[in-house]
Amino acid sequence: MSQEALITNIQRYSINDGPGIRTTVFLKGCTLNCAWCHNPECIHFFPEIYWKQSLCRQCGRCFDVCPQEAIQPPIALGQDKENAHYYKIDLSRCDRCMRCVEACIYGALVQVGEPKTVEEVLEEVERDLPFYLNSGGGMTVTGGEPTAFPDFTRELLRGAQERGIHTCLDTSGFCEWEVLDSLRPYANIFLYDIKCLSGKLHVMRTGVNNSPILANLRRLAECGEHIIVRIPVIPAFNDSPEHMEKVADFLRELGPAVMQVDLLPFHNWCHDKYRWLGREWEYRDVQSLPVSEVDDLLDIMEERGLKTTIGG
Repeated sequence: MSQEALITNIQRYSINDGPGIRTTVFLKGCTLNCAWCHNPECIHFFPEIYWKQSLCRQCGRCFDVCPQEAIQPPIALGQDKENAHYYKIDLSRCDRCMRCVEACIYGALVQVGEPKTVEEVLEEVERDLPFYLNSGGGMTVTGGEPTAFPDFTRELLRGAQERGIHTCLDTSGFCEWEVLDSLRPYANIFLYDIKCLSGKLHVMRTGVNNSPILANLRRLAECGEHIIVRIPVIPAFNDSPEHMEKVADFLRELGPAVMQVDLLPFHNWCHDKYRWLGREWEYRDVQSLPVSEVDDLLDIMEERGLKTTIGG
C-alpha cells in the first residue's frame, strides 16, 4: 500500500531549492518551531484553514454549515478589517471538518494540507521531467520536516530516482541518525539547515536542542554526501560576525562534502500567512534584511574557503 502524507504545496519551476529547475514538494508537519518560520502553514501535523479576509463577503454560508458553531460573528460594520485583531474561526471549537471550506464560494476559506499518496505526488513531479534533464534539476522534498515522515519520504525519493529524476532532501537534520541514514541512498544532494551553534539559544528560538543536528551533519559529511548548507540570517539571533565566524570554522572542518553555503536573509513576506491562519507573529514588525547587510557575513565564509551565495 502506498504511503500517504499531508502536502501543502507542489511548487513547480523552483530555482531556489537545489540545482537547476526543480519541483519542490512541501510536507506538512515540523519537529521544530522556529520563531521566524517563513512557512507557518507547514508547522502543524494536521490540516488547517486559511481565511483570506480580503476575499470574504461575510455571506454567512460558513456560519450555517459549521456543526461546532466555530464561526465567529462578522466584525462591526465600518471596522478596519485589514488591521483588526479578528479571525473568523474560533480554533478552540473547530474540529477541522472543512465544511466551511466546501461552503465558501469566494475562495476566502482554503484548506491547507491535503493527503496525497506517493504516486499522486510523483505523477505531478514527473510532468516536468524534460526541464529537469535540460537544467540539471529535479525534485526537492521539504516542509515542514521530511524526516518526520521517513517512510513516505523514502518512498517518494526512491520513486523519483527510479523515474530518472534527481533528488534533493531539504532537512533541519533534527532526527535520529538511523532515519537520516535510511534516506541517504535516495537523496542525490542534501540541503541542510544550520540555525545557530549555541545550544541554549537554539532551544529558545526553535524549541529543540541542536546537538543531533550538528552530529548528523558531521556524519553526513563523513559519508561523503553532497551537502549545501543553508543558514537563515535572523536579526538579533545569528547575524553577528562573531557567530558567523564560528559557523564558518565548523563547516570548514567538515571538508569537501560541504559544496556550498547559502545565506538566506530574513524577510517578512510571510506575514499574510500568519494572518490567514489566525496566528500572531512576533517578527511581524521586523524589517526584511537587505542583501547589503549580509555581504560581510558572506566575506567571512569565503575567507575560509567556503563557496557562498546569498539566496532569496
